[in-house]
Amino acid sequence: MPTYSFKNIQCSLVGPGGSIQLGQGAGAAEEGISVAMDEDKTTTVTGADGSIMHSLHAGQTGTMTMRLLKTSPNNAQVSQFYALQQATSALWGQNQIGIVDTARGDVIAGAQMAFVKFSDLGYGKDANFNEWVFRGLIQQVLGTGTPAA
Repeated sequence: MPTYSFKNIQCSLVGPGGSIQLGQGAGAAEEGISVAMDEDKTTTVTGADGSIMHSLHAGQTGTMTMRLLKTSPNNAQVSQFYALQQATSALWGQNQIGIVDTARGDVIAGAQMAFVKFSDLGYGKDANFNEWVFRGLIQQVLGTGTPAA
């Protein structure tokens, strides 16, 4: 399947405060959603004789970034999540984020996700977008591009 479309992206944020859809139909900015791991998975050391040793790192932390148009009503929902969750450590870092590409079969799951900070805000001649960044444990599986119907 040689075609990609954001129309096939489903993204949900579930945590204290309820659940919000952030994929297709949520007013996503052109820059959409991104996932980035925090650290390399390996360290490689080269010995004096040229042999190498790898160290496999156990870390699974990373960031998930959702970019919503300034006019998306979902910004209000996400900011309400932030206000509720930052009020007490009992509610912090409990978000679950799921991203699925229904056409390609990609599945990305974020657990124990916490807001990195409140979205930066800008008010200029042209509207921009709000960027919501979460950090926590991330597992990723890319599909074959031919998921079962």
